[in-house]
Amino acid sequence: MPALDDTSCRPLNASEFEKIRRLAYDTFGLDLRTGKETLVSTRLGKHMRQSGCRSFDEYYQFVVGDSTGKSLINLIDALTTNHTSFFREPAHFDFMRKVLLPEWKNRGKIDIWSAACSSGEEPYTIAMCLLEELGTIAPGKVRILATDISTKVLAKAGQGTYPAERLEGIPDSQLRKYWLRGEGEWAGWYRAKKDMRALMEFRRVNLLEPVSQMGRFALIFCRNVMIYFDKPTQQQVVKRLGDCLEPGGYLLTGHAESLTGISHGLEYVQPAVYRKGSSGGREKG
Repeated sequence: MPALDDTSCRPLNASEFEKIRRLAYDTFGLDLRTGKETLVSTRLGKHMRQSGCRSFDEYYQFVVGDSTGKSLINLIDALTTNHTSFFREPAHFDFMRKVLLPEWKNRGKIDIWSAACSSGEEPYTIAMCLLEELGTIAPGKVRILATDISTKVLAKAGQGTYPAERLEGIPDSQLRKYWLRGEGEWAGWYRAKKDMRALMEFRRVNLLEPVSQMGRFALIFCRNVMIYFDKPTQQQVVKRLGDCLEPGGYLLTGHAESLTGISHGLEYVQPAVYRKGSSGGREKG
């Protein structure tokens, strides 16, 4: 049987790769390095075929010419890995419970931003932690803004519905308290209960665009997204996140990420935890 002539099975050539690389970098900051040609062609091949394009050059023109932006979102989804889980990097949630909630005890309002929230496991974990500590006063006290650049994963997050295996890390007591178990055609699935969903606000946000209009936050989670950015883009994103922190507010980054080499003016608290002081602070990665 003769081999199929499938353009998506070959690596992009230098010209094709540069166009895709530049588009990804300029629109959402993804830093694609030389050597990723095969990976990129494999991940984009399906979308190229679905769009009816016969070459990567044609697919590139299709994406940039799509005024709806849907093709660009599909490209973003294909090139990034939306890996997340409930209670991922649990030290951050321990810090929130043990250090931040006592600080916030007498606050009237707590605004928290889960940036690059993917399919929503992070903001729902935040909500469970706050409901455990604050109980019935949480709905009137807490707002969790959950954002991502991808409308596809935001739609999943907004539904708050997950297969049972995704919730295996949640303690049984919290599973019963905050999640509805599906029946019939939804057997094997869970959905976040109304009280938890009431804390949430979902919005599409590109961290490379101005975000100051979103207000000020006591706490920002921005974890495991800056690994996709080069240093100049990291600098830009951290500056914007810092501007969105209220004085004394905290920024949490992924434990595999470091702010070393970035001018940010935030105080180092502990690994992957930074605080905004009233007059800046020492910088330490």
